[in-house]
Amino acid sequence: MLQLFYAPSTCALATHIALVEVGAAYELVRLSFAAEDQRKPDYLAINPKGRVPALVTEEGVLTETPALLAYVAQRFPAAGLAPLDDPFAFARVQSFNSYLCATLHVAHAHRMRGYRWADEPEAIAAMQRKVPDSVGQCFATVERELAGPWVMGDRYTICDPYLFTLAQWMEADGVDTGRFPKVIAHRARCAARPAVRQALAEESDAA
Repeated sequence: MLQLFYAPSTCALATHIALVEVGAAYELVRLSFAAEDQRKPDYLAINPKGRVPALVTEEGVLTETPALLAYVAQRFPAAGLAPLDDPFAFARVQSFNSYLCATLHVAHAHRMRGYRWADEPEAIAAMQRKVPDSVGQCFATVERELAGPWVMGDRYTICDPYLFTLAQWMEADGVDTGRFPKVIAHRARCAARPAVRQALAEESDAA
């Protein structure tokens, strides 16, 4: 059975949703960031990076959301969560998810985790002030690329739970959601999916 280490309100939700979508057998292991579970020896033995998500498989541990999503899609190909038979189309999926991971999520992290990049309080405060603009610029890119009704067009893929997860943070990041009607419509469309509702309920019930 797969084992997903997660914390509430993090990008681990994307992999959680994907696991539900494909009908995988999995166990959830909740970490508390408030208790700094991610820095404790037991978890660092699983994921030395000290972050979530981490997915424990029969072959070893995987980390980084784009890799976990690709793994789920490839392990459960019948679910059709990625165009595995088309190298170019699959690369487009990976390109989109890599942008979410390496650019959008990093811009978002400047709001709460500026200490990763600076020590001076004024520098951290400057990063925080920039978040509505920097995250908004990222969502402007996403808005232009959204094919609709799903990220890749008519087919729901591993891009969709990932975008849904990050789009849930827009208001807290100070982003003017009125500028991004396609992103907001996509967020609502994802929220109506049974797998998304189940994953959110499971994480809420574990609280």
